[in-house]
Amino acid sequence: MIINDIRLPVDHSPAQLQKKIEKASGIPNARWRLVRRAIDARKQPVCYCYTLEAVAPDQPFAEREPLRIPKSNLKQRPIVVGCGPAGLFAALVLARAGARPFLLERGKSIEERVKDIQNFQQAGVLDPCSNVQFGEGGAGTFSDGKLTTGIHNPLCREVLEVFAAHGAPQEILYEAKPHIGTDLLRTVIKNMRAEILSLGGEIRFGETVSEICIEGGKIAGVVGKEFYPTDHVILAIGHSARDTFEMLLEKGVPLEAKAFSVGARIEHPQPLINQAQYGNSARHLGAADYKLSWHTPEGRGVYTFCMCPGGEVIAAASEEGGVVTNGMSYHARDGQNANSALLVGITPADYGTDHPLAGMYFQRKLEQSAFAMAGGNYRAPAQRLGDFLAHRPTASFGEVLPTYRPGAAPCDLHQLFPAFITQAMEEAIPVFDRRLHGFALPDALLTAPETRSSSPITILRDRATLQSPIGGLYPCGEGAGYAGGIMSSAVDGIRCALAILEENNG
Repeated sequence: MIINDIRLPVDHSPAQLQKKIEKASGIPNARWRLVRRAIDARKQPVCYCYTLEAVAPDQPFAEREPLRIPKSNLKQRPIVVGCGPAGLFAALVLARAGARPFLLERGKSIEERVKDIQNFQQAGVLDPCSNVQFGEGGAGTFSDGKLTTGIHNPLCREVLEVFAAHGAPQEILYEAKPHIGTDLLRTVIKNMRAEILSLGGEIRFGETVSEICIEGGKIAGVVGKEFYPTDHVILAIGHSARDTFEMLLEKGVPLEAKAFSVGARIEHPQPLINQAQYGNSARHLGAADYKLSWHTPEGRGVYTFCMCPGGEVIAAASEEGGVVTNGMSYHARDGQNANSALLVGITPADYGTDHPLAGMYFQRKLEQSAFAMAGGNYRAPAQRLGDFLAHRPTASFGEVLPTYRPGAAPCDLHQLFPAFITQAMEEAIPVFDRRLHGFALPDALLTAPETRSSSPITILRDRATLQSPIGGLYPCGEGAGYAGGIMSSAVDGIRCALAILEENNG
């Protein structure tokens, strides 16, 4: 029996929950398990809202039907390009089907990647192929490990189950806003790698796909350090593989510019966010998050994204001479600052050209300008929020100190961004402050630029078959323009793998 909407104070006892379950179900001494737990902070006092499954003491819980994976009938081994969530889940499904996929990743294994990122943060030495964007696990591994998503696909449950089976906390199976944390996600990724290898898959790190080979309008193979013949390629390259986008355009793969977003990371004291969200209940709960959005009178969207409670702003560049910011939290979310992207929507009309890669070049120009503005060595330009709103350069930081490494340089962000971006941010901040008291804290800190929130490009594919007009090529995940975050990318990876298997079992 599923029981919905059981509400209890956040400091309730186990006995209080048991009593509520038995009353709602009519089952004495009921056994139960959580289906979903959410925090309802819309009014005081804050409460937990539960959905549960309850059964009699001698009855079993309902069993989840596992994902049905067809047995592979592929004549050649499929290639998966990219080892982010889309590529990992695609390779895992193909490996479980017996297809023995090759997984090609330009970056390094998670163990080596961690060392390269630490070196970048501490010494400002960037490895263009091993960084926050590139390497085993993808960009999400060095974020918050958030598993929230706006999609409503049954495969979301499969993704959660896979993560939990490979070492993620079991709470992700029932929390309304599940997260793993970048520290725990690293172990999960290694365990997924081990299963793929145990089933006959192969992973080649440090191998950039420099060319796709097309014969008769169909995929014939890819070129990395060697030629890999194949008639099925899942292209899960991520949103930062700019050289690959240029290669695809040159090879005649249909691409389109798409809308994306640009802005900065905003940092607040985490206790301020906790109090604003939870009030007197804050002491009973973990670090609070938030999600805010608004449209300017001209219709331009402004919103917060990838909010990292108790986290830090991280250096996420993947090209020499450019600065990129992102956010990260560990599982405990126990840092002093909260941070979130504060983003403004950009459309192809803003690029000034109809070139398919115009958004990518727009990103690169901002990143290079930020590098120069902050004085080089991958420091990031940063500005107190009060100074930003007053249009004055920041001379020194206040209550909120930057967490970004290799370091932040006080700047005037109006000198970095086009006026339409800063104006939209200025208009939205007072609106957000009315919804989340303290958002407009003068000492809150903006660190820029956040340019990689999503791909600026769509690699076109058929809605039904998930294939590009180039037969056998499956554009997949966030980089291809079909996902936004770990969950939706993983789901798209599963969908593309199943599409290949089903096509060859028809």
